[in-house]
Amino acid sequence: MFSIENKVIKAVINPKGAELTSLVHKEYALEYMWGGDPAVWGKHSPVLFPIVGTLKNNEYVYKDQAYALSRHGFARDQQFAVESEAADAVTFLIKSNEESLKVFPFVFEFRLRYTLVDSSLAVTYEVTNTGKDDMYFSVGGHPAFKMPLAADTRYEDYYLLFDQVEEAPRWPISPDGLIEDTPQPVLTNTNRLSLTKALFQKDALVLKGLKSSRISLESDVTPRGLTMDFPGFPFFGIWAAKNADFVCLEPWCGIADGVGANQQLTDKEGINKLIAKEVFTRIWTVSVF
Repeated sequence: MFSIENKVIKAVINPKGAELTSLVHKEYALEYMWGGDPAVWGKHSPVLFPIVGTLKNNEYVYKDQAYALSRHGFARDQQFAVESEAADAVTFLIKSNEESLKVFPFVFEFRLRYTLVDSSLAVTYEVTNTGKDDMYFSVGGHPAFKMPLAADTRYEDYYLLFDQVEEAPRWPISPDGLIEDTPQPVLTNTNRLSLTKALFQKDALVLKGLKSSRISLESDVTPRGLTMDFPGFPFFGIWAAKNADFVCLEPWCGIADGVGANQQLTDKEGINKLIAKEVFTRIWTVSVF
């Protein structure tokens, strides 16, 4: 485990998956991350790369060759190297190798950087195409925040506050993990979503094309909460395991296959194309209060 801290907050990251496991406000002595109970959901904040969500039949096709990839890709299970480390920042790195090329035929470097500034943690995804051909990929976050945050509060005391009034439906997820064709109302001329465990009885809320690039987790009965900024992420997931004491706020550059997907990687909804030697960077930030 690697720890970084400043005067306000401390973060702990596991080099396996470069996964954030703890984020503590030192003055409040308050942990913001889900504890990762394996009986409920044994993760804390897995990185989703080189796909987000589920592929149709867990396969995609590239240049007439079929490849198998499990849900959310392989990075979350990889041992990352520590490329650089300071008191308040750390950068992790994986590179393509013989095994990755069997399931993802692109030559790459993937860096995950954690940086603390005051009460904020910035999480940077940096994908470099080190090959000679165009590269196609998705990347995203899956951080799970403890709920309820403060003592003597309930899950239902919290809500999500979007920075823009939204007219955004949820896109249901099929039993196979694919995005269905018919959206359902969830945010209708509002910037507030009350949190209940019933919201997640039918899997995640998948949102497309939000006007907002900031979402806050707040409550009217406690000043404790957090704000996530996610500019440049066109998809967003909100999820919890059934009846679990957490909520995941998930900024995505990519999305699961639709039920009617043709499985061609270059046609995949939300896929990112990165030309040779170019670098793709996205940053989401969580600020705790």
